[in-house]
Amino acid sequence: MNEPLISAATLADALEGPHPPRLLDCRARLGEPDAGRRLWVEAHLPGSLHVDLDRDLAAAPGAGGRHPLPAPEAFTAVLQGLGITPQQPVVVYDDMGGQLAAARAWWMLACWAGHPDVRLLDGGVKAWLAAGGELLEDGDPDAAPAPSGWQPAYRDAALVGVDEVAAEEALKVDARSRERFRGEAEPVDPVAGHIPGAVCRPSADNLDASGHFKRADALARELPEADALIAYCGSGVTACHNVLAYAVAGRALPRLFVGSWSEWIRDPARPIATGD
Repeated sequence: MNEPLISAATLADALEGPHPPRLLDCRARLGEPDAGRRLWVEAHLPGSLHVDLDRDLAAAPGAGGRHPLPAPEAFTAVLQGLGITPQQPVVVYDDMGGQLAAARAWWMLACWAGHPDVRLLDGGVKAWLAAGGELLEDGDPDAAPAPSGWQPAYRDAALVGVDEVAAEEALKVDARSRERFRGEAEPVDPVAGHIPGAVCRPSADNLDASGHFKRADALARELPEADALIAYCGSGVTACHNVLAYAVAGRALPRLFVGSWSEWIRDPARPIATGD
């Protein structure tokens, strides 16, 4: 796996080069299914394609939680429709430090589908503008390049299912806020708390005050450490940001529990912990 981040300046040079990356706009707002499309229409990085969290990066909510993975054949169709091939680099971006759909897109492409060169724009749209980049205010969010014929070899070893989470002794790393982890507040799911034995590492802690990822050495010191790790959150989205942080730190990557808390609580027999 290549370096998982790209700076705005490096991206600007790459977009002007002979082999520009495929650029994916992954902006999203939880609870606002049309927000990503609207944001792309309002303004977007030149050459970017709109990718939708609910339509492209998840299946319908259900037994597998609020954002279960799409079936491999469904995601393959998305990748082919975006014209993605293993030979062309991919850069994903959002406007929230990568904490929502951009990190999820990075994980699905790099860790699950096995694309060899996927990077997240460090600092997102804000960093792009600060570096002198422009945004375009026209274009068709449904426009697509010539489709590819890529057939990814999906890596299910990057995943862990709910039964394995319950049975394994791997350290569970929760990417939600400390208030949600402790069960003091739960704005999304019907039950508050966390998986017993888990530790809290809010995804926001991976970023510095400017919205960029912290330095690799700082992340390496801060991230929870164990022989085996499982990343989870509310629905398998911000947990990908923690997986990405481990990649930035040069550490072994946790497996992702995609269903996360929203799947865990569907069975009332599963134990729930509160507090620290």
